[in-house]
Amino acid sequence: MAESESQEENYDKRGNEVQNFKTDMKELLDIMEKLTVHAAWMAYDCISIQTNPDLHNAMQHLEDVFLMCKEQMEKKWQEVLRE
Repeated sequence: MAESESQEENYDKRGNEVQNFKTDMKELLDIMEKLTVHAAWMAYDCISIQTNPDLHNAMQHLEDVFLMCKEQMEKKWQEVLRE
């Protein structure tokens, strides 16, 4: 009787280990998929910038304007909080 209970516990443990393995593998595959997509976009961006130098300048200008706008919004938000 004790042997059959022990075998059932071992079977349950193995079942849990297999399920944990499947879950871990799925999570790792999701991460790999996201990284692959990110790497593909980075490669695309690099090729776009190399073939069109004006694009880099335009993107830099856009980033600068965004940062200035963000700074102004933070200043305005601080003024609103003070009132």
